[in-house]
Amino acid sequence: MFLDVDVLQCSLGKAEADVVVKNAIVIDTWSGELLEGYCLAVKNGVICRLDENVDDVVGRGTTVLEAKGKYLSPGFMDAHVHLESSMLSVSEFCRAVVPRGTTCAVADPHEIANVLGVRGIKLLMREARNLPLKVLFSIPSCVPASDMETSGATIGIKEVVKLTREPEVVALGEMMNYVGVVSLNQEVLAKLEAAQRSSLFLDGHAPRLRGAKLSAYIAAGIRSDHEVDNLEEGLEKLRKGMYLMVREGSLAKNISSLAGVAKSGIDLDACLVVSDDRTPKDLAKLGHMDHNIKRLIEEGFDPVDAYKMATLNPAKRYGLENVMGSPTPGRIADFVLLDDLEKVKVSKVFVDGELVASNGKLMVELPKFAYPKYALNTVKLKKKLAADDFSIRAPRRSGEVSVRVIEVADGSLVTGETVEKLPIKDRRVIPSVEKDVLQVAVVERHGKTGNVGLGFVKGFGLKRGALASTVAHDSHNLVVVGASWEDMLSAVEEVQKMQGGLAVVSSGKTLAKLELPIAGLMSTERLESVVEKHENLEKAAKKLGCKLEQPFMTLSFIALPVIPKLKITDFGLVDVEKQEIISVFA
Repeated sequence: MFLDVDVLQCSLGKAEADVVVKNAIVIDTWSGELLEGYCLAVKNGVICRLDENVDDVVGRGTTVLEAKGKYLSPGFMDAHVHLESSMLSVSEFCRAVVPRGTTCAVADPHEIANVLGVRGIKLLMREARNLPLKVLFSIPSCVPASDMETSGATIGIKEVVKLTREPEVVALGEMMNYVGVVSLNQEVLAKLEAAQRSSLFLDGHAPRLRGAKLSAYIAAGIRSDHEVDNLEEGLEKLRKGMYLMVREGSLAKNISSLAGVAKSGIDLDACLVVSDDRTPKDLAKLGHMDHNIKRLIEEGFDPVDAYKMATLNPAKRYGLENVMGSPTPGRIADFVLLDDLEKVKVSKVFVDGELVASNGKLMVELPKFAYPKYALNTVKLKKKLAADDFSIRAPRRSGEVSVRVIEVADGSLVTGETVEKLPIKDRRVIPSVEKDVLQVAVVERHGKTGNVGLGFVKGFGLKRGALASTVAHDSHNLVVVGASWEDMLSAVEEVQKMQGGLAVVSSGKTLAKLELPIAGLMSTERLESVVEKHENLEKAAKKLGCKLEQPFMTLSFIALPVIPKLKITDFGLVDVEKQEIISVFA
């Protein structure tokens, strides 16, 4: 933003406003007050007045909106979100969240970076530039997340330096490799230094890190963390100078466990609420930041504090408080009108002073964006697979063998480990539907190695058929679980045919599917269609006996080798705590 004389003239009553909102109850996030009967005036997309009376700037060309009984809030800001987890294009994400009051998001394009690298990140930036949603970006700091898997790309120090020059970039994204920070890994420290030299903020990701190691992590310049799920850890991080990102996503929900911070006596200016990940179903049925503000209020946060945690506080985190986050003069005119303060019922949304959404509907046309071929052709299997490629060779021809089994639970990223005895037939270990011990595999899909990592999993409950997905954190290879090798092959072939997506297969027939052609992660369809297809997938999985509420969410994280305990990648079975590839045989 630059000095605009027209805005100053309007502030002084010497020029008419473009938009005036009258008699609202203003949520003044700057002063922490509710200002009843106040008026807001906008000129050239900037707030120029906040007063009890602004009639002197109302002219023939002024759009006047009577808002008596309604609340006025700054537009909501999600300070940490992976857009790709919505399975929507950036444009469709905008269509979904702006009518809910979200006007700004800080996106960490970690997922698409693992598939397409820098050009994938720049692709999202290009699509976002002409939308009525301000999308800022953080540079993914850990691509790949582990050296025990094959990713589609690498973001090294050269790529980090290159991306610091992009105008939308405000931060170095979540530094998951906290071990690298505290062990003074040279490459990790070089990335931190490059970001600091470019005046970027450094975001953290350090679950359960406490004491001296936490102090070192913060001393490296990292000033926020969204991976906190208990009050004691949250308070320590606040006291040591971190911003506490209270996460309420589709899988990890931490507001309840961190609600005590509201009564701790600590100033909440360093607390903000984020989504991290939000599924299409949750976006459609629960909402976005409007839902998170509502949850804060339900858990005992003062309503004004709750709104601050989704407006001014995230703006402060990224040094943006002079341009957004409060309904005060000189700030961008991104604001929301609400029918109910505590239910967070959004009625109208303004971006740059323009009405862009009303009663849950977007009011402006979004520009069409054509995705290039390289982004739509990312499932590249190195070799043609056969059903037998999903079987595990046994150390002998017959008998039984003890195997390590990944244990999954609904709604949890953490997996367990158990040992089961399985029969051997013709030197193949035979999975057991009766014991709920199914075959699981990760197929490298970036066209590099052709690896197929094999293991066993317990907890899905499938009696027949198979599930497959190219959403497989963090390297997003092709992950498949099934009751038969033949259906596993059919599911992989269906996903390959779609060039990315999710599929449910039984007896060689596809029962349900969701096409995700953009990097194998995102759809080109509308939110409503994506939700319908995703629900059909879950219904089809249940018909096959699946007992998980969110089977594809669980499947997507089974390949993440940075969260305990037992995971699987295209390299094989991973003991996360030891950071070792281990044998499937116990």
